[in-house]
Amino acid sequence: MTLRNILSAAALSAGLATAVAVPAVAQEKTDFKLAWSIYVGWMPWGYLEDSGIMDKWADKYGITVDIVQINDYVESINQYTAGAFDGVSATNMDTLSIPSGGGVDTTALIIGDYSNGNDAVILKGEGGLADLAGKPVNLVELSVSHYLLARGLDTVGLSEADLDGVINTSDADMIAAYATNGVEAVVTWNPLVSEITGSNPDANVLFDSSQIPGEILDLMVVNTETLAANPDFGKAVAGAWYEVMGLMAAGDEEVLTAMAVASGTDLMGYKAQLEATEMFFDPAAAVAQASSPDLPTTMTTVAEFLFDKGILGEGAPSADFVGIEYPGAVTTGDESNIKFRFDATYMQMAADGAL
Repeated sequence: MTLRNILSAAALSAGLATAVAVPAVAQEKTDFKLAWSIYVGWMPWGYLEDSGIMDKWADKYGITVDIVQINDYVESINQYTAGAFDGVSATNMDTLSIPSGGGVDTTALIIGDYSNGNDAVILKGEGGLADLAGKPVNLVELSVSHYLLARGLDTVGLSEADLDGVINTSDADMIAAYATNGVEAVVTWNPLVSEITGSNPDANVLFDSSQIPGEILDLMVVNTETLAANPDFGKAVAGAWYEVMGLMAAGDEEVLTAMAVASGTDLMGYKAQLEATEMFFDPAAAVAQASSPDLPTTMTTVAEFLFDKGILGEGAPSADFVGIEYPGAVTTGDESNIKFRFDATYMQMAADGAL
């Protein structure tokens, strides 16, 4: 998710079209696959694979868990939706729109972090959010950047209709776009935010994800039926994840450097990105996030955004189309169509030292 690729209609359609490949009833098994893509909060998944920590925990439970890096973020979610993987790293928004919206019952096994400044609205020159009125804004359309812009505009009583359009711009082209005459504002994520603000004195951050804490969640989501049939899968993954969280929390520079290099930066650069990321190193903090009374409100807002953009699932009649379940039997959306679940069970086991 260093490159949080566009959630295009084509990508969404691919996910929906292949969702039928997922078995209706999952079976007990011993071999599992997780997919992940590069982003500061997801680098531990690559380290788990490379370091052998995942293998150690999988061996403890008599299973195998392969963790595979997919360069294209949306493609990784589509492959999960199609049944090629048992889990995938994804944001809460993209989980809701692609697998859950496509009918694949999906559980947030791990809440790893939330963006706490990694995503930002940047104006070229002086001004505030209200000054975006009448200006074009470049961003990756239908991505978390689009959502962040909508949330920022809402704080000053504006909407997308008040802009001079949203210009769909690839993340790969964002830095060059910012330097182009006529481009007045961009919305993007790290490391692009750091590159733009660090090399352009006129770059003015108007709004960032630290102002909507807990809304852009970075997760490891898994197939609900697979998890239910194979609880040892959940235990092994949670155990391995929180072992690495402990190393990161302790500031293990060998571990952090390995993640930095894998993400294309150095230790200092990776630490800077971590500063804008609220990592849940302590599993109890992740449990608290899953159980937060604010989470249903956040997910309702996310669902409304997705429905407004027409990407909440094929033929969705309303923003309540997909039911979402939270700890304590709390639900939002359609209770007869629960397809997204925040389950704190395995995070709680980690917190209790029960893995």
